[in-house]
Amino acid sequence: MATDPLSDVLRAVRFRGAVFYDVEGAAPWVAEAPPAAALLPEVMPDVDHLMEFHGVLRGACWAARTGEPAVRLEEGDLVLFPHGDAHVMSSAPGLRASRLDPAALVPSRRDRLPLPLLVDASGVARPRLRSEGRDATRLVCGFLGCDARPYNPLLAALPRVLAVRGGASSAWVASLLDSAAEESRRGGPGGDVVLARMSEVLFVEAVRRHVEGMPPGETGWLAGVRDPLVGRALAALHAAPAEPWTLERLTDTLKTSRTTLHERFSELVGLPPTQYLAHWRMQLASRRLRDTPAKVLEVALDVGYESEAAFTRAFRRLVGVTPGAWRRAQPAAAARTVGQEVRTRGAGERGRGA
Repeated sequence: MATDPLSDVLRAVRFRGAVFYDVEGAAPWVAEAPPAAALLPEVMPDVDHLMEFHGVLRGACWAARTGEPAVRLEEGDLVLFPHGDAHVMSSAPGLRASRLDPAALVPSRRDRLPLPLLVDASGVARPRLRSEGRDATRLVCGFLGCDARPYNPLLAALPRVLAVRGGASSAWVASLLDSAAEESRRGGPGGDVVLARMSEVLFVEAVRRHVEGMPPGETGWLAGVRDPLVGRALAALHAAPAEPWTLERLTDTLKTSRTTLHERFSELVGLPPTQYLAHWRMQLASRRLRDTPAKVLEVALDVGYESEAAFTRAFRRLVGVTPGAWRRAQPAAAARTVGQEVRTRGAGERGRGA
C-alpha cells in the first residue's frame, strides 16, 4: 500500500526533458510558440507528446495560450503548457508576434544548447551576443517529452496552463532555475544531461504543487490520487497490477462497499477500477515491449494475463494493434534489433575467423 501512483506513472510514461533556450527581452518584447506537435518531429521525434516550459530567471512577464487571457509571472515563477498548446510569452498582456517561423525554433545539430536568444517587439528571435542589462527579463525555456500512448492518465488530468509560483514555499524552484542558468553559462562536460534532468525535476515539482493547491470538488486522475478512498485503491492496483483484482476483492482489501468505491472511483478517475487496471496494465506492458526483448508471453504473465492469446486480445482492443505490431513500431525496438543483428553478425564473423 506504500506505492505512490504518481511516481509509478512518471516512471512508466518515460518523461524526458531538455533545456534549449536562454532568452532575454527588453520591453517591449514578445515570443510566440506554435503548437508543440508542430515541433515534435524535429525536437524529440521518438516521443508521443511534447510540452513546453518557461522559468523566469529575472524580471517579470506574461504567459498565455494564444488568444486567451494572460497570467503574470514574477522572478522565480515557472509556467508549463502540458497539452502543448500554442502560446505567447511577452512583456505585456495581449502582445502578438508579427510573424511566426516554427523552423527558427528548432536548434540545428551544430548549435550548442541552450541557445542564447534575444527577442524583440516583433517576436523575432536572434542570437544574443551580449546581455541587455538588469532591466531585461530573462527566461530559461525548454521541452518535456513523454509517452501519451497507450495510457497516460496524468496528461488528461493537467490544466492547459500550469503555473508554479516561486514564493517562500517554492524557493528551491527559483534556485533550480538559477542553477540551470549557471549550468548553461559554464557549458561543462555532461551539461546537456544535467539540464535535461533539471527540467524533469521542475515538471514533477509543478505537478506536486498543482495537486497540493487543487480546490475541493475537482475531478480527474490527480484528484483521485489525493482522495482518501480512491487514492488507496489506486495504490493497491499499482502495488500489484498482476493480481487478479475484482471489485469485490478490492473493496474487501479497502474495507469499503462496492457501490461507494465504484461510484467514487468512476467519478474522479473517469473509469471504474477494473477498467482502469486494464488500461494501466497495457501501459506497463507497452513499456516492457519497447524497452526489453521479453517474449510476448512473458509480458502477458507479468501484467496479469494467463495466456498470450488473452493478452493479445486485450492489447488489440485497448491499444488498437497487436503487441508485436506495437513493438515493431517503437524506435527503441528498432535500435535494439539493429544492436542484436550487429552482435550476432560479429559473433558469426569471429566464429568463421576461428
